[in-house]
Amino acid sequence: MRSGLVSLLLLLLLAPLLPGVATRTRGILTGRKGAPVYQLYLDLAKLMRRGTVYSTTTTLMFRLAPIAACTSALAATLLVPLDGSTALIRFSGDVLAFAYLLALGRFVLVLAALDTGSSFEGMGASREVAFASLVELGLFFGFAAVGVATRELSLSGMFGVASGEPAPLAGPVLAMVAAGLFALLLAECARVPVDDPATHLELTMIHEVMILDHSGPDLALLLYASALKLGLFGTLVVSLIVPRAGWPLPTWLLVWSLGLIGIAAGIGVVESATARLRLPKVPLFLAFAGALAGFGLLLVLR
Repeated sequence: MRSGLVSLLLLLLLAPLLPGVATRTRGILTGRKGAPVYQLYLDLAKLMRRGTVYSTTTTLMFRLAPIAACTSALAATLLVPLDGSTALIRFSGDVLAFAYLLALGRFVLVLAALDTGSSFEGMGASREVAFASLVELGLFFGFAAVGVATRELSLSGMFGVASGEPAPLAGPVLAMVAAGLFALLLAECARVPVDDPATHLELTMIHEVMILDHSGPDLALLLYASALKLGLFGTLVVSLIVPRAGWPLPTWLLVWSLGLIGIAAGIGVVESATARLRLPKVPLFLAFAGALAGFGLLLVLR
């Protein structure tokens, strides 16, 4: 329990650093100075000190959406074995709860976007829902592959070592699932080539256009929830690549933290080397990510 709480606290503190690492890496590789890696911490502090403006068109749903989105991300965090062993909350089938807690946050955010009555936000909401259906399919393919390989139905057994033994994953399966999850991370966290968190063109936005009307502490909660989701997906990838096998907690925390920073830097490399995909090409990218996990499942079932 203590190791899980320490790991949870570390992730909560480290999460806002990850988007900054990705942005800073992209800036270095593209020859720009860019913002410091701790920029999101400054943004969150600034937003928490500001007031919140609500349109007269919106209802209570718009005000509750940021709280629900952040709470659902925090609840999903409790199901992930952050300490490399066992999650704070573990039960058979919690993998489904994890996926649908994230879906719940997306659902309330879509409702909030529609609640504004803005055609731009409605457009972003429709894109978010359409692409999310493909992300969830690929995510379940990845979970199925790991679940069959480990004969576990909980995230603690699949991505941790709750039984005290390393997960018996074959190399090709591990590589396919990890690559698929990394690609899905780019979509789930609104990163290039699926989305661009730095864009200001409404016609090309997906996630960012849905939060245009949020301000102050509400916007801070949404930005933090997005950073936390990046940390969660990064943790799953790190757990596949570096499965813990009886490591001391300090060693695992160091490796895990460096792994998350490495994944954030990898996102920056991808964003500097690729352009944002045209919207008709995004489903093909998500299908490719799902296919990687699906092929891993086929290898396990052979």
